[in-house]
Amino acid sequence: MFDALLNGFAVALQPMNLLWALVGCSLGTAIGVLPGIGPALTITLLLPVTVALNPTAAMIIFAGVFYGAMYGGSTTSILINTPGESGAMMTALEGNRMAKQGRGAAALATAAVGSFVAGTIGTALLTLAAPAISELAFVFGPAEYFALAVLAFTSVSVVLGSSMVLGLMSLFFGLGLAMIGIDYQSGAPRLAFDVPQLLDGVGITIVLVAMFAVGEIVYVASRRSLNPSQIIQVGGRISMSRQDWARSWKPWLRGTFLGFPIGAMPAGGSEIPTMLSYAVEKRLSKHPEEFGNGAIEGVAGPEAANNASVAGVMVPLLTLGLPTSATAAVMLAALQNFGLNPGPTLFTDNAQLVWGIIASLYIGNVMLLVLNFPLARFWVKLLSIPTPYLYGGILVFSLVGIWGLSRSWVDLTLLAALGMAGYMFRCFSVPVAPALIGLILGPMAELQLRRALAISQGDPLVLLSSPVSAGLLLVAALMLLIPIWRATKSR
Repeated sequence: MFDALLNGFAVALQPMNLLWALVGCSLGTAIGVLPGIGPALTITLLLPVTVALNPTAAMIIFAGVFYGAMYGGSTTSILINTPGESGAMMTALEGNRMAKQGRGAAALATAAVGSFVAGTIGTALLTLAAPAISELAFVFGPAEYFALAVLAFTSVSVVLGSSMVLGLMSLFFGLGLAMIGIDYQSGAPRLAFDVPQLLDGVGITIVLVAMFAVGEIVYVASRRSLNPSQIIQVGGRISMSRQDWARSWKPWLRGTFLGFPIGAMPAGGSEIPTMLSYAVEKRLSKHPEEFGNGAIEGVAGPEAANNASVAGVMVPLLTLGLPTSATAAVMLAALQNFGLNPGPTLFTDNAQLVWGIIASLYIGNVMLLVLNFPLARFWVKLLSIPTPYLYGGILVFSLVGIWGLSRSWVDLTLLAALGMAGYMFRCFSVPVAPALIGLILGPMAELQLRRALAISQGDPLVLLSSPVSAGLLLVAALMLLIPIWRATKSR
């Protein structure tokens, strides 16, 4: 493992890859600062652009965007009380109060250092855990992979969003899109409606750009506030006092060890660990009266949990091909676009790619600390970009990217139709992530189900034949039934 990591650093430290890491980190920080864009949308927009790059360079950029967005989201949370990224919601509670009290510099500093500490420890845990998990995954057969996909479907549908029904609606929308095209086993067209361009299926890039970019742009345009946000100015050097360091280092560590395992769980994401971290710090604080009035622990802990969760998300993505968040789903789609299948074979067949990505995370953390500590005031200036210009540029970039991929009017029509579907999703608070995971994992689930049934000559009990598949399906069933039981009991 140590030799593999050294080989990964040999890849990541190549001059061009260092440049791509810097591009990804800078872009990620910028979109983290800008509210409402997020890493999933940014990586989606970059998919058509990075087709000409080699897979390692493209994934280094995407990893930098993912990490950088977590760093940048804290800046707007602290200075304008508007989380640039969903994982920074808890940071806004205490960070903005600190900024109003003239302690914005300390809040920005503890967020930056905590992000660096958590990101580095989380990447070290990823380095240790990923090879072991990928070895365990070799025992998975068709039944186990199908059960794993079902667990991903149910966990994401139940946990994300305000309603299990809305989550399942989104999931089946994605599964329906995954059915379009030619059935690989019988050769019969499915849901193509005599449109030749649909015989190859709906391109994942089109769906991602439509649901994230076009839908989000229409939603923002329909609800744009004409009142500019009030930015709190930070005076002096961004630094921490000795007391701030003493109060922050334990929350950094606690947040790290909350964020990493929860990020690795299906639908764990960054929101749950940041909320748990805030609750833990409030419970353990020697100054509970400061919470709600600018407690530095309320910034240090959630920011560490936020960044550690990113490393946690990378574990199931690289070892099992299982995305646990919307951004991970987009990165999985990016790997598939390059003809790569994340899972245990990725560590043997494409070791240079995997370890290059992991090594780039260490490098990216150092870059992000340098970018965020002295340049926080520069990133805030991005908020002065008029919203119509910003989102208008994103829309043009989306259209040009999709047209450049295929030069097909059918693709542009799909982009518009699915974009309006994305807008409706946002209007009615339907989560987008289940649709993406249904689209991306649906074909794999169908393939593995058919293989399992073919091996057992049509006996469905093969899905329960091993303890692993039976356990995964049991967990999936419990995730569906427990909310129903709770709702029935409360009524």
